[in-house]
Order: sequence, then C-alpha cells, then structure tokens
Amino acid sequence: MKTNKLILLMLNLSIGLSVFAQNIKTIPDLSAVNDSNFWNLNNRELTIETDGAIHLNGKSGDGLLWIKASAFTNGKIELDIKGKDERGKSFVGLAFHGLNDKVYDVVYFRPFNFKNSERKRHSVQYISHPEYTWHKLRREHPEKYENPVLPVPEPTEWFHVSIVVDYPNVKVFVNNSDEPSLTIEQLSSRKKGWIGFWVGNNSEGFFKNLKIISDN
Repeated sequence: MKTNKLILLMLNLSIGLSVFAQNIKTIPDLSAVNDSNFWNLNNRELTIETDGAIHLNGKSGDGLLWIKASAFTNGKIELDIKGKDERGKSFVGLAFHGLNDKVYDVVYFRPFNFKNSERKRHSVQYISHPEYTWHKLRREHPEKYENPVLPVPEPTEWFHVSIVVDYPNVKVFVNNSDEPSLTIEQLSSRKKGWIGFWVGNNSEGFFKNLKIISDN
C-alpha cells in the first residue's frame, strides 16, 4: 500500500513539473526599452511615461518596438493598450511571429470605432504583413478577420488584451471576457518570431503591463 502511494505521489509530481516546465512566464522590463541589445525601435520615437507606460508617437507609416530577446511560438500574450478617439489616427496593437519591420502578424484595435454604431464591426483586426494587409482582407474576406470588441471599452481609456496563440489558431480577449472578440487562423506560415508593440499609419499609442506566457 505504501509503495502504491509513493508511486502515485511521484507520478503526480512528475506531471506537475512537466506542466510547469511547459509554461514559461516572462515579464519584460519596460524601463529598459532604450537598450538596443534587447529592444529594436522602427519608425517611431518613444518615451517612458511616469506610470511606466511606453508611448510611441504618431507619424507616417507603421511603427514597431520589438523585443529581441527571444522568439515566441505559442502561448498567451497579455498587455494593456490605450489609443484615442480620433478616426484614422488610432491603430494600436501587438505584433507577433515577426522577422523584421516588414514581415509579421498583428492583432490591432481601432478605438475610434469601439462605440461607433456604424463601424464597430471594424474594432479589432488581424493582418499578416506584407501580403495580407487590412484592405486586402476586407476586400477579399469581408468581416472574417475583424470584429466588434466585447465588452466595449471606452475609446480613450486603457483596455486589457489577451492574445492566445496556438498556431495557426489565434483568439483575442478584451477586458478579461470569457468570450473572444476575434477568432482566426493565421495566414502566414511562420510559427515563431519576435513580439512587439505596434502602431499604424499616423497613429500613436500607449502600452504597459506586458506579460508573455510561452508554451514550450
């Protein structure tokens, strides 16, 4: 009887250690974003706010702040994002499975559409650059890769985002909802790459509380 209990205990411990080993949580140090050994800034200027948030300024073209430390494959990425309520000037999100400033997948938000009754279905969007831009996807697959956001955040306030990646499946959750605001299959063949903060053309954005839970 004691032998059986010991075997059961060792089995449970082994399973527990295995699960623990497969989930690696990383909380990047956002206070060190100016260190080019670990971060790579493209087409933007950044500032660190008094609350520790990262601000990427607005200018022409897309902007990215990559984490260079390691490549993300599958798992969950969490962060807080804030944009603004100005149409066409607030595209804010997170890039993943990136190779460089031209090749990456993105989940991004249009806060100015959150409470717009006519355009709320264009609130959260998936794209895969360089081939699958938002206008190509909207033209060829209308409303398949974009959706309303539920629950609806205030357009000028912080909102929490969880992006669950299990290649090729991606689910996007907002403000700790049990139901995803967007569920898609990735269009790229890349299964790993960098993670980075992303802002679109003429857009600025704020980011904080980044947490990465990798399945390895």
